[in-house]
Amino acid sequence: MRRFTQLFSLLTTASTSFSTLNAAEINAQIRVNQAGFLVNDTKQALLMATDSESNAIFKVVSSDGPFALTASVGNKIGSWSTVYTNIYLLDFSSVKKAGIYSIKVYGVVPAVSPSFQIGTGSDVYAPLLRNLLFFFQAQRDGADVSSAVINRKPSHLTDKQAFVYKVPAFGKNGMQGGLEKTGGPVDVSGGWFDAGDYLKFVQTASYVTAMMLQGARDYPAQMGHGSPADFTAEGRYGLDWLLKMWNGETKTLYIQVGIGDGNQSVTGDHDVWRLPEADDKLNVQPGDPQYFIKYRPVFPAGAAGAQISPNLAGRLAAAFALGYQVFKTSDPDYAKRLLLAAENIFDLAATTNVIELTTTYPRTFYPEDEWRDDMEWGATELHLALADGKAPAGLPHSDATNYKQQAAHWARAYLDSGSVDSLNLYDVSGLAHYELCRALEKSGAATGLEVSRADLLAGLKRRLDSAAKRAAKDPFGLGFRYAGGDPVPHVLGLVVEADLYDDLTHTTTYADFAQRQLDFVLGANAWGTSFIVGAGKVFPFHMQHQVANLAGSLDGTPPIVLGATVDGPARGKSSKGGDVPDGARATPWPGGKNPFAPFSGNGVQYTDDVSSWTTVEPADDYTIPTVLIFARLANQ
Repeated sequence: MRRFTQLFSLLTTASTSFSTLNAAEINAQIRVNQAGFLVNDTKQALLMATDSESNAIFKVVSSDGPFALTASVGNKIGSWSTVYTNIYLLDFSSVKKAGIYSIKVYGVVPAVSPSFQIGTGSDVYAPLLRNLLFFFQAQRDGADVSSAVINRKPSHLTDKQAFVYKVPAFGKNGMQGGLEKTGGPVDVSGGWFDAGDYLKFVQTASYVTAMMLQGARDYPAQMGHGSPADFTAEGRYGLDWLLKMWNGETKTLYIQVGIGDGNQSVTGDHDVWRLPEADDKLNVQPGDPQYFIKYRPVFPAGAAGAQISPNLAGRLAAAFALGYQVFKTSDPDYAKRLLLAAENIFDLAATTNVIELTTTYPRTFYPEDEWRDDMEWGATELHLALADGKAPAGLPHSDATNYKQQAAHWARAYLDSGSVDSLNLYDVSGLAHYELCRALEKSGAATGLEVSRADLLAGLKRRLDSAAKRAAKDPFGLGFRYAGGDPVPHVLGLVVEADLYDDLTHTTTYADFAQRQLDFVLGANAWGTSFIVGAGKVFPFHMQHQVANLAGSLDGTPPIVLGATVDGPARGKSSKGGDVPDGARATPWPGGKNPFAPFSGNGVQYTDDVSSWTTVEPADDYTIPTVLIFARLANQ
């Protein structure tokens, strides 16, 4: 998609001088997870050098002075670029005392790492989990926003009485023609902005809401009511908007608010750089190009009572069914409303002759192709919602066994497809398999189902083994291809799936693999940056995010959009950045040069610049896997 593109506690100040990040001045770099490590976890860093360091030593130094470890650098494990031809792995897993540390290399080319923490999950990851909640609160649309969160103000209040329009045609240059009103008004206010822009999509919101509620259900001490990061309340904010997008009386699903790519007569969301509250102040009349910036169009998935694209039906059913599981005790009337919506939407899934999935308008924003995983997820969560035999009265279906059979059917269909994609917006099978495994475990040995627990575990293992094989070929251990696009959310998905597999098997089979993927995201990469705002010393300062750019700082100090997770490095010209959007504050790099450029290699670039949407635009779906990861780690 072409996206436009305080702190509860920063671990350190973020005023690093990037003018020193120059390969001609610094010939060795130590890359390490800047957020930190749990006491008993595997702890590794990477040394990048322009010369051989095989005979060097490294020391792990405590902030209070003494050396915690002295060890040999060891043998070279690979090469990254024509400049950084020598990469070494530094293992310091034996350091188990809590504290603040850094690593120093003594050799032909000396080097010093950023500081990092070793401690408990509560020490290291609970603050980052709170930062993630901050991000979703910063993404809120509507009247219920907090001025304490990046000085947000109410926005898009006209969404409360929005009109429905016929889905227009789209071409290479955006929308074709004008918009034709077909109904309304409808209340579609609230919800979250999708990314650095201000569009709202059911596809992403249902994915994010479901994962958020699964975390709140499974980690109540870290994410539930009364916890420092109340994702239960934030998950309800997502549910409330999704319920507005579903008209249960007419059985109509609306899937999008706003239009991204306009044309000469219709200004689209992506054509204007501004704070969201500015849209409400526009003085426009029908026919004005910016009319649909203030009075945003709503687009349906189809006609009233029509079948629904199965990817949307499945994941939306999962979100509502998980909502039922979370709120059935505290708010039974609300929970029943959610479960009723889940069943009705699931019943409308179009699962025969599926040619092209409905996602967004235009579809090129999110060109999803897989849907059987969504159906498995939806059926599984409906089964879990009904499994206790205490279903509320008045539901179309109350037989948990039927949903379990459907979940197994769609799981088998997915497994037979041979997909090995990691957990991400386009593939939710990892979560679906995990939940179905738990359901099968609770119900004991099942007969007559199309899959077994062993089949599901084998499917997860096949995916993880494929990623681990890829990681072994990369000096930084990345388990996803750089050229695949959005590597950060994909490897975060791998971390989630590795944790889920180990949880189901009561092993640590993929613990080291998961740790290395997380290390990459948090600083142990060629560029030495964390890809999560507020995690570590160096992180994206200049995201392609309008609120961050216009209301935040440009030097990493508060106010910043904490917890925002960006795409990460990429191949291609767009990864170098382009023109600064009209109205945006330009990135103030010294001399106008990208300080991360010296560390690019193998054709892979990373640019922390407001013009580089392919590397530093944050998104809701990029950020949500980290919520599950940090909740699990904080629980330790």
